[in-house]
Amino acid sequence: MMTLARHFVCLLVVTLAAGELFSVPNDGREPDGHSRRGKHGSFKTSSSTASRSQTPQVQGYEDRELETNYWLEQAQQTLSQKLATPHNTNHAKNVIFFIGDGMSSQTVAATRMYLGNEANSLPFEHFKDIGSVRTYCVNRQVSDSSCTATAYLSGVKINYGMVNVAASVPRYTCAYDRNASDFEGLLKWAQDAGKSTGIITTTKITHATPAGAYASTANRYWENDMEVRDADCDPELVDDIAEQLVGKDMAKRFNVVLGGGRANLLPVETMDEEGKPGYRTDGKNLIEQWKQTHETMGRSQYVWNREQLLSVDTSNTDYLLGLFESGHMKYNLELKENDEASRMEPTLEEMTRTAIELLQKNEKGYVLFVEGGLIDVAHHETYARLALDETAEMGKAVDTARKMTSEEDTLIVVSSDHAHTMTYNGYPKRGNDILGLGDVSDEDFLPYTTLSYANGLSYYTTYTEENLAIREDVSKYDYKQMDQRYMAMVPLDAETHGGDDVAVWVSGPMSHLFRGVYEQNTIPYLISYIAQIGDYYDDSSSGTSGLVVQLSLLLGCAIAVLMRR
Repeated sequence: MMTLARHFVCLLVVTLAAGELFSVPNDGREPDGHSRRGKHGSFKTSSSTASRSQTPQVQGYEDRELETNYWLEQAQQTLSQKLATPHNTNHAKNVIFFIGDGMSSQTVAATRMYLGNEANSLPFEHFKDIGSVRTYCVNRQVSDSSCTATAYLSGVKINYGMVNVAASVPRYTCAYDRNASDFEGLLKWAQDAGKSTGIITTTKITHATPAGAYASTANRYWENDMEVRDADCDPELVDDIAEQLVGKDMAKRFNVVLGGGRANLLPVETMDEEGKPGYRTDGKNLIEQWKQTHETMGRSQYVWNREQLLSVDTSNTDYLLGLFESGHMKYNLELKENDEASRMEPTLEEMTRTAIELLQKNEKGYVLFVEGGLIDVAHHETYARLALDETAEMGKAVDTARKMTSEEDTLIVVSSDHAHTMTYNGYPKRGNDILGLGDVSDEDFLPYTTLSYANGLSYYTTYTEENLAIREDVSKYDYKQMDQRYMAMVPLDAETHGGDDVAVWVSGPMSHLFRGVYEQNTIPYLISYIAQIGDYYDDSSSGTSGLVVQLSLLLGCAIAVLMRR
């Protein structure tokens, strides 16, 4: 009995001291009305709560926010702006389509705070119109980047893990009727209308999202011939994604291709410019093949680092291939911390600027597809800081694109392919560090972060190794580090996507067509209607100019008949 009493006293001492051990930027508060403990629950009187009330709190809002009139005037101003904004009913000459891979609504909201305040806005949040799309695949409630890329680029929902192949074909199928089941989308429609085209990504150029712009494959991971062979398919009969990028007719016509992923284009015996070997076992050097092909097509250039990219004479270049890494490109924060890395790799904004400068030479316009792909990569590792920073970087690229173009003739669409499981939770005070601790649990008296994940590898840093039913004291981690993992509830080797709807922000001609809630595969049809490409290209050619031609022919025929008389 004495031993049991000693244990109880020790536990009581630890519990009472908990508030002094954890530095959480939050003062004391009563439980909210929806707390299951009720208004008079023990949380209010716990010693951990009392200790938090002594922590200085940074005011995270402006004094004018305390005044009722501030909010009334702000709402009236927004209403007035909306009422005074007419619809732009022009058709679009140019289209720039941005995808923030994995950029959920929670990611956008947390990035505002990462940039300094909850009331901040990312550049695309100032766009006039917004819609919302459903992201599921045909056979999965929660999607991946390949089935969604097919939806928003080609207009068809398909199965998980596949790119531009009809849902009637099972994944990993080596042989099927490609004429009946493969399809092409937005960028092919643009090319057929005489427009220039380009793709940009911060991931591998053969990754699922950019592959959606040009490839058809029964497995998104068939990025090189070795991966096709490992799946017991014949590489002679099944073209891998990299081979399609260089050999497929519509992909050859891309004027701009920028991203990472050199290894999938090089043989295993070939070292790239940074001394890393390729992955291909068929001996094909697809970078050299691209050079040879485009030498006969026009003025072409291959670049592999930032200095070369920024030196490109876009006015005298018709085709540009830039591959800046063996695999995915580096995170923006990695570039900021390493002078050599920042010298070697361009930012997403720099790639976007170069692409627009090159593409805008075409009098018929262009369609440019841009992916901020590392948002997703960071989320899968539960690297919340990196995910938010990559979202902010994509915002910079969007801002540059809008400033370089006119709203009168250039449609800019910003969306995401799918969500992630990161949540923005608890009741942190305004001014609290979004990437720091949010509060202390009233159950185990341990702190938790404002941002956390439903699942992922960070489960093992969230719970103690000795007892996975007990949480770690997460205040011991350094959340200033870019690669600090954030809390997760379920153990997985990689955090998963989320099934949420995602937003679509739109600026430019006919942006109002994107309002409402609809299926993700509707997006390319809205774009093609506004840009008069694809199914709507023939309609555009039979417009006013076509009518003039027809009337001229009729008049000529009438004159000829009268002259015969």
